[in-house]
This record gives sequence, C-alpha cells and structure tokens, in this order.
Amino acid sequence: MKWDQLELDPRIRAAVRRANLNCVRDVLCVSALDLQRFTGLSHSDVQQLLAAAAAACRRRPPDPAVLRGGQRDLRLTVGCPVLDELLRGGLPVGGVTELSGESGAGKTQLALQLCLCVQYPTQHGGLDAGAVYICTEDPFPVRRLQQLIREQSCLRSDVPPSLISSLQFSDHVYIEHTADLDSLQVCLSRRVPLLLARGLVRLVVVDSVAALFRSEFQADDWLERNKRLLTFSSILHHLSQEFTTPVLCINQYLCVSGHRCLLQIKQFRVMVRLMMRRLQRTVVRGDQSSALRRLEVVFAPHLARDGRDAAVWREGVGGVCSSDTET
Repeated sequence: MKWDQLELDPRIRAAVRRANLNCVRDVLCVSALDLQRFTGLSHSDVQQLLAAAAAACRRRPPDPAVLRGGQRDLRLTVGCPVLDELLRGGLPVGGVTELSGESGAGKTQLALQLCLCVQYPTQHGGLDAGAVYICTEDPFPVRRLQQLIREQSCLRSDVPPSLISSLQFSDHVYIEHTADLDSLQVCLSRRVPLLLARGLVRLVVVDSVAALFRSEFQADDWLERNKRLLTFSSILHHLSQEFTTPVLCINQYLCVSGHRCLLQIKQFRVMVRLMMRRLQRTVVRGDQSSALRRLEVVFAPHLARDGRDAAVWREGVGGVCSSDTET
C-alpha cells in the first residue's frame, strides 16, 4: 500500500520517504525508537504512523467494540459458558488477572485456551487479534496447542464451522522464552509493546510469574525482591491500560510456608485473582475422564466469591454439567 493512501500528516509522509521506507510493512518491521531515529519524527508522530500502518494491515476492519474509549466493560471469553457465567463474561480487558494454583491444576490449559479464544471476533467473545505467551519455566506446549486447535469445533459449538476453519490460530500465537528477570523485563518493555502497538495481539500471558522471583531471590532479599516486583507489576498494569488488553499472570504456588502465593502482596496491582484447584475426584464424559478441578474467584471488585467445577478434556477446559458422571 502506498503512503498517499493512508490518512497521515504530509509532514510524516515526507519523513518516511526520506528514510527510504517504501511500504507499510517496512515500517512494521522497525521498532518505534528506530523509526524516531531514522525519520526524525517525534514519539507522537511515530505512534500515529504505527497505528495507521497496523490498521492498513489488519486481516479485517476493526470492530468498534474493541476501540479504546468507553469499552472497559468488554470481556474476553474463556470458551466455556459455565466458566464465563462465573466471570460475568470472561476476563476484563483493562486489567491484570492472576491465576494461581498448584502444579497440574490446569492453569496452563486455561491459558492456552484463551490464546485461541482471543482470535475470534467480538461477537463470539474474542478480540479479533492474537496472543503473546511468555514462558519462564517449561517449554511451550506446542502439541497441546495443536490438539486444542483441532478440537475447536467441538469446544466452540456456538461458532459457525466456516469461521473456525478460516482462522489460522497457530500463526497468531507469539511465543517468548525468558530465563531470568532481566530478559523478562526486556521482553515486556520492548517486544510486547511493539506487538500490541501493531494490533497483532490483544492478550498477554506470563507463565509463570513466581518462578523467576523464587529462583533469583533468597529469603533475606525481600526488599530488593519487592522493588523488582513493583517494577514488574507497573509494566504489566501499563500494558493493560495503554492497549486495553487483558493480561494473565500464572502463579504456581508451593506448599511451603511463606511461598504459597508469592504475588498475593499489596504491591502487586491485580484486578482479578483466580484460583484453580485439582480435587481428589474424577469426572467422566463419554469416552473421556478427567481429574475434577475447581475454578474459584478469590478477589475481584465486580465478582462475588464463588466457584465452578471444571475438567480438562481433549477439546479444552470446560465446566462440569449435569450429564457428566463423578467417580
């Protein structure tokens, strides 16, 4: 697309041409700081340029429901009516949600499901964009993601099959691996904002948060740990508010005194706290069986403290219904 076709100030178009940036995709492959250096434009001019370039490259026109301004009530569905009822529609788009629980509770399963849900149009509970998934401990579960993609028509029976088949789910899940707090901060401060500014993603997942803080700080380092935690919290809060984007932080707790839920301290700015528990019972649905789970609301200003039973099936995480059998 030619620059004359975009609604840009002539001064910005002239600066882009002087920098030999010949097409929209050339701009989207350069960071905002590099664009300022190449073109001599101000920060606000570069943001206007990036917004115009991202809009020109969208897969489809933006839905008015996801535009900023008065859309704080928008929700991202979790892909299950039972769990959506618990959360009054899903995750809020303008806040940080913490999902905590022990290993094997189903936290990562729910996060993967959200990475697919966000790609649906808003009329089907999505945000019409991709997701960025930041791994700090384990490798990204690619095989499980592919299985969830294959089973979307089963999980999302409310969505027309033609729409499901048209979505290239795996192309819009951006995976990052960070092994320490410094690399995590670089990722959240540089690469993630670029994806958000370009309109490529509308969901940020950090899996998990507590691991890096446990590994890098000893018990006596509580002051420095809290300082880093404040910085980390501020970055996530800013990303969520600036781009009207849901941020999901997974927090795996350990059954050790003082370390049960590391981020449940006053300094961490969380809008919603959820807990996923694995119960000592099994539920059966057809030819499938799963350990029973329970998703609970620990804290949220707009939600009652409540919970719903759930299970992890081939097609994803779903609430337990009356036709399911417990053993």
